[in-house]
Amino acid sequence: MEQSPELRKNILRAPNASGVYLMRDCSGQVLYVGKANSLKKRLLNYLGRDLTCKTQMLMAKVADVEFRLTANEAMALLLEFKLIHEFKPRYNVSLKDDKSFPFVRISHEAFPLIQVTRKKNNDAASRYLGPYTNTKLLKSALKIIRLEFAYRSCQRLPKQSCIYHEINLCPAPCIGKISQKEYQQRIANIILILEGKQDLLIRKLTKSMQNKSAAGDFEAAARMRDQIIILSRMAERADAFSYQNALQELKQSLNLKNLPGRIEGFDISNLSGKQATGAMVSFYHGQADKNNYRRFRIKSVQQIDDYKMLAEILRRRYTRLLKEKKALPDLLLIDGGKGHLLTAVRQLAALNLHIPLVSIAKEKENIYSSQPGKLRVALAKDGAAINLIRRIRDEAHRFALSYHHLLRKKEIFK
Repeated sequence: MEQSPELRKNILRAPNASGVYLMRDCSGQVLYVGKANSLKKRLLNYLGRDLTCKTQMLMAKVADVEFRLTANEAMALLLEFKLIHEFKPRYNVSLKDDKSFPFVRISHEAFPLIQVTRKKNNDAASRYLGPYTNTKLLKSALKIIRLEFAYRSCQRLPKQSCIYHEINLCPAPCIGKISQKEYQQRIANIILILEGKQDLLIRKLTKSMQNKSAAGDFEAAARMRDQIIILSRMAERADAFSYQNALQELKQSLNLKNLPGRIEGFDISNLSGKQATGAMVSFYHGQADKNNYRRFRIKSVQQIDDYKMLAEILRRRYTRLLKEKKALPDLLLIDGGKGHLLTAVRQLAALNLHIPLVSIAKEKENIYSSQPGKLRVALAKDGAAINLIRRIRDEAHRFALSYHHLLRKKEIFK
């Protein structure tokens, strides 16, 4: 059968990368979710002539294909699992009654055991995740996860540690090397990854890292930072194709005239008003451009006032760019709500600048925009655009916090 020119064009531009693809009908409903080591090679098969009857029926209804990239095919398996359970596509094989599909079993113990099994017992002694569609890929995914989130795999707790502890793949609960609370939290984190919720876990770890840093526990904060880096690599590829989708979505949702190729994000960091700092991160076509990061030590504000501090760093940043006649960004991102957005709007107006602005509120992550008629913006939940905004926001917060800690250390040494 012959597909529409638009669908063929979309398939032909698929990236040669691992990930998941979602096939939708003209109403936007997801008909099928699949994974591939190479999205391009897999999707080109749908343009062939030797299709099964079921595939022909599927393609007759497909109007669009969406791609979501992953670090590898094992991570694509976890994302596929999440999306199948979220959308319940009618053309995906039913996995409920087929005993050939693997599950992840997590025992209900003080120090839970994690293992892959094909048998799901109807008891309260274990929790089962799945079924997944590929045993080999599932085991590969668990190996990747275990490198950073070590867990127990022995059937019974021994009286002494084993080789897995020696190679950092088990935290050795058998000899008391980890508390029950910490181990249970680790299992909870692993479950989030297995359910394809890496973004949620990254946000959770980021908040914990910030709390540890504020409390002076820099060693624990550093461990969480490393976990966030690993999870970021697992959750998404630094691929221009993926970020291009995010930029296109932002352009459309915010009614921007141009694609926001250069985005600058701002955040303020202060504890009890001491050593207040501001930070600016720069993203170019969706990727961090660390050579253009800037940090600011607040000079004109003595009391705790985020609005005045934000106005100061915006004034200093763009007064300098205007003076040096350098290119302005396409979009500004502010960490904060409507009040922060309006503060930024007024400051740019005072400089006679008309750069589009967007802010993200802390709690519910509401998005606000300076564009006419777009004060509150609705972005697709966990879509490319909102994830890019979160990433820029989190990076600005991390950069501001690191500078704040640096100044505090200098003050202590003095």
